Amino acid sequence: GPFLKYNFDVTKGKIFIEWMKGATTNICYNLLDRNVNEKKLGDKIAFYWEGNEPGDSAKITYSELLHKVCQFANVLRSQGVKKGDRISIYMPMILELVVAMLACARIGALHSIVFAGFSADSLCERILDCGCSLLVTAASAFYRGSPLKKCIVVKHLGREETAVDGTCSKSPPLKRLCQDVQVCSWGMRGGILLLWTPWNPAMDMWWHELMSSASTECEPEWCDAEDELFILYTSGSTGKPKGVLHTVGGYMLYAATSFKYVFDYQPEDVYWCTADIGWITGHSYLTYGPLANGATSVLFEGVPTYPDVGRMWSVVDKYKVTKFYTAPTAIRLLMKHGEEPVKKHSRKSLKVLGSVGEPINPEAWLWYYRVVGEERCPVVDTFWQTETVSSRLGVAGAPLSLTFPFFGVVPAILNESGEELEGEAEGYLVFKQPWPGIMRTLYGNHQQFETTYFKKFPGYYVTGDGCKRDKDGYYWITGRIDDMLNVSGHLLSTAEVESALLEHAAVSEAAVVSHPHPLKGECLYCFVTLRDGHEFTKNLTDELKKQVREKIGPIATPDYIQYAPSLPKTRSGKITRRILRKIAKNDQDVGDISTLANPGIIKHLFNNRCDTKQ
Repeated sequence: GPFLKYNFDVTKGKIFIEWMKGATTNICYNLLDRNVNEKKLGDKIAFYWEGNEPGDSAKITYSELLHKVCQFANVLRSQGVKKGDRISIYMPMILELVVAMLACARIGALHSIVFAGFSADSLCERILDCGCSLLVTAASAFYRGSPLKKCIVVKHLGREETAVDGTCSKSPPLKRLCQDVQVCSWGMRGGILLLWTPWNPAMDMWWHELMSSASTECEPEWCDAEDELFILYTSGSTGKPKGVLHTVGGYMLYAATSFKYVFDYQPEDVYWCTADIGWITGHSYLTYGPLANGATSVLFEGVPTYPDVGRMWSVVDKYKVTKFYTAPTAIRLLMKHGEEPVKKHSRKSLKVLGSVGEPINPEAWLWYYRVVGEERCPVVDTFWQTETVSSRLGVAGAPLSLTFPFFGVVPAILNESGEELEGEAEGYLVFKQPWPGIMRTLYGNHQQFETTYFKKFPGYYVTGDGCKRDKDGYYWITGRIDDMLNVSGHLLSTAEVESALLEHAAVSEAAVVSHPHPLKGECLYCFVTLRDGHEFTKNLTDELKKQVREKIGPIATPDYIQYAPSLPKTRSGKITRRILRKIAKNDQDVGDISTLANPGIIKHLFNNRCDTKQ
C-alpha cells in the first residue's frame, strides 16, 4: 500500500491518518533486542537512576533492562493481558515505570500512564474512560527525603466494575470503584507525600514476587505500524480529559529521529530530560527516543530544590551530563536563588541545553544561556503537544523563537476567516498535513477528535495555539487561544477547574482565567458566585482550594479566589472571560462592553480584586 494515506478535511469524510500501514514491527524489540543483539550495546548503561535522596542511586544496562522487561511482559501475560488491552500505570519516577511501559509495548497492550501528581479521582476517571483491566502502582513513594518503603503493586480491575456508564464521581458505581479498587490517594503529612493503598489479597500482588519466577525471555507481539501503542490523557477544554492515542510505527520513527536531530545525539552523550514520564515529553524523550538511539539517560526521582537548590547541577556533575532538557518553570525557580548555587558546580560536561513545556521568557533564556551554559551551550527551545510529538526545532541563533519546523511538518498561519497568511503575520497556528508522530484519534471518541482539531478550519489540524511569523520566516508561539492555561508547563483546562469548584455546595457559578505568575508563568484566578445563605470567608476559599486539589491534583490549586456577586455576561447568558482576564490582571482597558447584560458589575469586580496572595 502507499506509504501515507490521510484525510484532514471534515467536509470530505472521516478524518484518518495512516503511515506505513501493513508493515509489521515491535517498538520494544527495536529499543532493546536490536540494541543488545545487533548493535552489541548490551553492557552500555541505559539509565542512571538518581533517587530523591542523594546517595540513593542505581544503574541498569541495556541487557539488564531487556531481561526485566521480558520478565514483566511474561507477568502481564500470566495475568491474562492480551494485545489491545489497556493497562493503567500510576508510579513515581523509578526504573520499574520504564520496565512496565515497555513490557506493555512488548505484548501489544496499550499503556495509559497517569502522572503521579494527579488525584485518585483523576486516576479513576482515566481508568474508566479507557476500560483498563490492570493498574500498576506503587504502595509508597519517596518525597523530600522521607525514606518510605518502596514497593510496587499490581492491581486487577474487574471488567464488570469498570464498565460504568458516565464517569461523574457523584455516581455510586464510580465511588464503589474507588473504594473497591482502592485507587491510591496521595496525601500530605507534614510535608511528606505519602501514597497509601490498603492491601487486598483478592486483587493485589507484589511486583517482586511475580517477577522472581518469570522467565527473562519473551517473544514480542508483532504489530502493524498503525496498531495502538499508548493512550495519554490531556486536559480537555470541555472539562473531560481527552485520551490522545498514538500508534506504533509513526510514533517510533518520530520519537527516534526527533531525539537524534533536535539534541544532536552522539553515542558518548549522557542525556538528562527532567520531565516526568507521565507527560508526553517524558514518554518521548526519556523512554522511547533515547532508547531507540541506544543512548544513556538520567532518570531523576526528586525535585530541583531538595536537599538544596544546587541539586540539578550536582547531578549534572555526578553523571557528566552532556545534554540537559528542562522546563522554563524550573529555570525561573532556580534563578530566584541567584548564580551562587550554580557556580558551586563545574557543569563542564554540558554541551546542549533544552527547554520545553511552555514558551520561555527572555530573562529565563538569558540566565539559562549565560549562567548555566556559560555562553558555550546552544539553547534548543522546542514546541510540541501531547497530540503531535516533535513539531518544532529550535536553534541557538534565535532566542525564544521556535525557528523552523521539523521534518515533514508543514505549518500555516490562518486568520479568523480561515485564510492562509503569507510573510510576516499573526494568527492561528495550524498544520497542513500529517507527519508520522501526530495523534490518530481520541480513544473511544473519534467524533470529539474531529470537532476539537479539524472542525474550525476544514483541511487543517488546529493546534489551539496562537502564533506569529517574523520577516525571517521564524515562528513564535504567542499562547493558547482557547480556555486552556499553562501552569508550570502543565496544560490545564479552565472548564475542568470550574467544574471542580461547582461541586461545592456553596458555589452557584464559577469562572476561571489566567493570571501572570513570576514562577509558574500562569496561575489560576477564580471568580465564584455563591448560593443564597452562604458567606464568602477564608474558610470557604480554603475548602475550595482543597476541593480542586482533590478533584484534579496539586498542580491545579488556585492562587486567587475572588467573590463575584454576579459575573459579566452577554445577553445570551455567556460569561465573558475576556473581561474577567482583564480584571484579574487589573487592566482597566476592557474594550467594548455594549453587548453585556450587566455592565455595572465590572467596576465592582475591579474594586474587589484579590491583590495579595491568599
